[in-house]
Formats: sequence, C-alpha cells, structure tokens
Amino acid sequence: MDDRKANSLGTRPDRRDLIIFDCDGVLVDSEFLSCNALIACLRRHAIEIDLQTVIDRFLGRSTRAVGDYCALHGHVLPDNFFNELSVAVEAAFTSALQPIPGAATVLRTLSVPFCIASSSDIERINHALRLTGLAEMVGSRIFSAGMVRNGKPAPDLFVYAAAKMGAAVERTLVIEDSVSGVQAGKAAGMSVWGFVGGSHYASGEGRALLEAAGADRVFDRMADFDHSAAGLIDDPCR
Repeated sequence: MDDRKANSLGTRPDRRDLIIFDCDGVLVDSEFLSCNALIACLRRHAIEIDLQTVIDRFLGRSTRAVGDYCALHGHVLPDNFFNELSVAVEAAFTSALQPIPGAATVLRTLSVPFCIASSSDIERINHALRLTGLAEMVGSRIFSAGMVRNGKPAPDLFVYAAAKMGAAVERTLVIEDSVSGVQAGKAAGMSVWGFVGGSHYASGEGRALLEAAGADRVFDRMADFDHSAAGLIDDPCR
C-alpha cells in the first residue's frame, strides 16, 4: 500500500525496513553553494550558464550530467575541470555550509535503519557531514552514484542501497529534494517524500515540481517529519 492510498483510507503504511535520505538539500543546505561553485568554474572557462539552468539541469544528478550538457552544447571541458570543481565546492562548504534545521533530530529519533544515497562523491558527502555535525550519526551508511552504472533518475542507486542495507524496496522510504531523485525512488518501487526546506526552494516552486515527479508527500520542515505516516513503529509523537 503506498502512502497516498494509506492516507486516503486513514490507515498507516506497512512498517518500513529502511529510510534513505539524499544528502544535498535534505540533510545539508548545500545546493546553492554547489550550484554557484559550478557556475563560477564554468565561467572561468568561458562557458556561460545561469543559476536556474544549473538547478533545472543538474540538481540531484552526478557530475556526468554536467559533462553531457557541455558536450551537447559544443563546450570542451579541460581534463582537470572536475578536480577544480571539487576544490571550489569544498571551499564553499567549509566557508558557509549549514545543516538543514531539524535534520539531526529526525535522524536521532528514527526507529528503523537509515542511510544516505547521493549523487555526490563519497569525499564530498563525508566533508559535508563532518562540517554539519552529522557524520557520527550516519557512520559508514553512505552510497554514492559512483557505486552504480546509472545515476539518478535511474533507480540503480536506491536499489543498490536497499540491497546493501538488507531492505525490501517496497518497504523503503526515500526522502528527496530533486525531481530526478523522486523519479529514481519511484522507479525503484519505493515510497518517496519530497523535501522542499532547502534554501534553493525559497521561491516556493519546489512542491509542485516534486508532486508532478511523483512524490507521495511533500514537506518543507524537518520538524514536520511524520513518524506515523512514515510507517515507523516507535512514533515519538504519539
């Protein structure tokens, strides 16, 4: 039973085996920082691109999407471009990265296993978690697009993460902030909640985008994470 049907019947969904969180824009408020770092790096190589295009094209996707976009538009990236980008993102994170308010509380109160599945590389994820004080809570339960053949919006990463965590896909809940991430979770056969509390959704347009992508529910504050609707047995709110 999916979340929409469960809600319409007034019942709770089946108990979850696993909750998968995206990292950027869900646990850490990083999307504006990384998008602006990408824009600056591209412009240093005379490739003009605006913030909205970066958000529309690359949010929730691996750096392969950047290379594909540039190739499609006839731009040749230097061999060291993605190393340069990695350095720029790391510096931006070190200077200004903040956790999503309430993320740590949600992680601490979960009564089922959780992990991270992100399009970012492992080094960037670990750096973000260390800076925001979330690293110890997550531990080694981190999966990145580099571990699978196809990144989001393909379901590969979520299916892989669930398998490694010993969870059934139909009893896995994904928390995502991007259209590609929502599409990946649904393609994997999982329930998906969209999160629009990151600063990149300050305009208020994120809810409609994630609902159109297939999100079963959309929320904008981690304080509103509904343990009962998530299918968790030990609901601290009850």
